[in-house]
Amino acid sequence: MIELESRDIICVGFADWETELWTNQHHLMVRLARTNRVLFVESLGLRRPTLARRDLRRIARRLRQGLGPTRLRDGVHVLSPLVLPFHANRAARAVNARLLPWLVTRAARRLGFRSPVLWSYVPHAEILVGAVDPSLVVYHCVDDISAHERIDSADFLAAEQRFASRADLVFASSQPLVDRLRPLAPKVHYMPNVADVGLFAQALDPGPVDSAVAALPRPRAVFTGAVAATKVDFAFLAGLARLRRDWTFAVVGPVGLGDPLTDVSVLESEPNIRLLGSRRYSELPAVLREADVGLIPYAVNKLTESIFPMKVYEYLAAGLPVIATELPSLDRVEGVVRVGSCEEAAAVLDTVLLDASVERRKERSRLADGHSWDVRLEEIRAAFASLT
Repeated sequence: MIELESRDIICVGFADWETELWTNQHHLMVRLARTNRVLFVESLGLRRPTLARRDLRRIARRLRQGLGPTRLRDGVHVLSPLVLPFHANRAARAVNARLLPWLVTRAARRLGFRSPVLWSYVPHAEILVGAVDPSLVVYHCVDDISAHERIDSADFLAAEQRFASRADLVFASSQPLVDRLRPLAPKVHYMPNVADVGLFAQALDPGPVDSAVAALPRPRAVFTGAVAATKVDFAFLAGLARLRRDWTFAVVGPVGLGDPLTDVSVLESEPNIRLLGSRRYSELPAVLREADVGLIPYAVNKLTESIFPMKVYEYLAAGLPVIATELPSLDRVEGVVRVGSCEEAAAVLDTVLLDASVERRKERSRLADGHSWDVRLEEIRAAFASLT
């Protein structure tokens, strides 16, 4: 039986650590770092950069930190490797194949890592296998990254086929991802995204409120997350706002994260849509405490058809009714109403205030109880224990 305690873990992520929105990789590694030592390798720059200010700032930061030592953040050792973000280019791949293993092995050696678990959210970590000599390899797939328009899809999928077949464990966060990976790997575990249920359940109780949200007219529908044109259906949200002028639609999150060329003018043109900017994760219960509905207005496309949004159980834990577009991963998820058009969503909005009692909110919150990080960690530990 293999235990996930007192291990050295090298995690290769698809985001930076000090990002405006934490995802699965951040939440899980922070919790694993409580009983293990974790080295988090920041994004390898799989998406081709743009000249947008967000990308230029990120490039400048990586140039400053790219050859430097690790830094300790939230109990996790963080490495910002200097890599060339042109993975389709043969010369760039050759440079990265030498530079990345050297930087990671140097950091691991300085930390005293031995026989680490190589845990990666991107298949390009395959170039580290020979260098770090892992005791186990984990591929944790939480998005169809290959579907992003600025990703070299062919290169990504080829790397994924090699890495998944080499992995000892494969975790997938949605059923479409499970179906795609199962032909590649013998042990694919379905692990949908979960939430910090205890944190978001605080929204059921009296407490601090977000002043910007509280100042908006009620009723209020709230979206929290990255405001990116590749994921959010701006036309759907604007159409819903036009159909229900008596509602206020609060959009809380960074604009352009993951899609720096995002244009939000269609949202800004609607008087009852308010773009409120980012909030720290710990501040989101104060946002949802003042909401009447949680929205997941995602576009339905190749990129999103495999997404299981973390906000599903965050909204539910806060006791909110949840309205989502027709994401395949949310089929039959209790507590979520899926709609195919803004007209259908408007009709649902007409009904949610009919039963907005405190007891009804508590009932919705209980739907999230089995979908916490504590539960997920136990399931992951069980997957490790099943290995011989």
